Amino acid sequence: MSVTSGKTRPSLTQEILSHLGLANKTAAWGTLGTLRTFLSFSVDKDVQRLLRAIAGQGVDCSAIMGVLTNRTREQRQLICRAFQERTQQDLLKSLQAALSGNLERIVIALLQSAAQFDAQELRTALKNSGPAEDVALEILATRSASHLQECLMVYKQSKSGRRRERGWQGSPPSLALPTDFQVEAEEDIKSETSDILQELLLALAKGVRDRYSGIIDYNLVEQDVQALKQAEAPSTEGTWVLIFTQRNLEHLIRVFDQYQRCTGHELEKTVQNRFHGDAQAALLSLASVIKNTPLYFADKLHQALQDIKPNYQVLMRILISRSETDLLSIRAEFKKKFGKSLYSSLQDAVKGDCRSALLALCRGEDI
Repeated sequence: MSVTSGKTRPSLTQEILSHLGLANKTAAWGTLGTLRTFLSFSVDKDVQRLLRAIAGQGVDCSAIMGVLTNRTREQRQLICRAFQERTQQDLLKSLQAALSGNLERIVIALLQSAAQFDAQELRTALKNSGPAEDVALEILATRSASHLQECLMVYKQSKSGRRRERGWQGSPPSLALPTDFQVEAEEDIKSETSDILQELLLALAKGVRDRYSGIIDYNLVEQDVQALKQAEAPSTEGTWVLIFTQRNLEHLIRVFDQYQRCTGHELEKTVQNRFHGDAQAALLSLASVIKNTPLYFADKLHQALQDIKPNYQVLMRILISRSETDLLSIRAEFKKKFGKSLYSSLQDAVKGDCRSALLALCRGEDI
C-alpha cells in the first residue's frame, strides 16, 4: 500500500494480494513503456531505409526518426551491426554527418546502449560546473542493480576528457567510449561532491540495496522509524544514508508511512528541518523516488518544460531512458498532477527538429 493512499496499515488480505507476482510485475501484462518490440522488424529493410534517408540530396529526417523511435534499443543495436556489415561504415558517424543540433543528439542517445547512455550522462553531470546531485541521483537511484553495475563498468572504460561539459552545448558525446583514461565513478564522486551528498551517491553506486523478498519485516520497519527519529541530532547523517540507500523500496514505503503516524508529519518535513543545501535536495529527491518513481519523473519533466526554453537534455534523457520501462506510468502521473497530458505539453513547449522525435517517444495523448 502506498504511503499516500491512506494512514492505516493494509489488511492481511491486501498485504497478501500485493505480494502476488501479477500485482506488481509489469511483464505479466506487458511493458509499461511506450516503446515495444517492433513485431514486423526486418533489419535488412531498416538498413535500406536509413541508407535511402541519408544518401539523397536532402536528408530525410522523418524516415530516420521513423525507424529509430519505433525500434527497441536491442533492435537498434542490431541495425547498427547490420549497417556496419553491409556498408563497412559506422551508422552513427553516417548519421552525425547528415544531422545536427538536438536531432543529432537524440540519434546519439538512441544508438548508444543503455549503459553507455547513462555512463555518459553521469560523467557529464559529475564534470559539470553546476550541482551534480540531480542527474547523478536520478541515475544511481532509479536503475536496476544489474544495469547500474554495467553502467559503472562502462563509466570506468570511458574517456574522462577532464573538461567541464555543460549539457548538450558544443559537440555531443561520441558513441565510441575509448579506454585510454580509466577512472572509477566513485573517484569522480569523491572529487566532485562532499559530505552527506557524497556518502549518498557512493552508497547508491555500490548497488547494495536489499532485494524485496515478498515479506515485510515490521519489526525492522519500527526499528528504522525509531532510528530516524533519533537521528535528528547532529552527527547522525550515517543513519539516514544507511536506511535510504540499503533498504528495499517496499520496506521504505512502510517506514515513511509509520514515521508519519508516529510523528504526525511526513518524513520530508524532518529532512527540510534537519538538512540544507545539496544534502536536503538529494534526500528529498530520493524520498520522491522511493514513494512514487513515475511521479518523480513526471515532476522532472514538468519542470523541464517550464523554462522559457525547455531543458532538452532532461527531456531527452527521461523520454529515452524510460521509453521501454514505465513511460506510460509517468504519463499518467503527469496528467493526474498537472491536469494536462505530457504529449500536449511537449507539443506546446518543444520547437525545432527534435519535436517530432520526442513526441514519437512519448507516443500518444492521454484523455
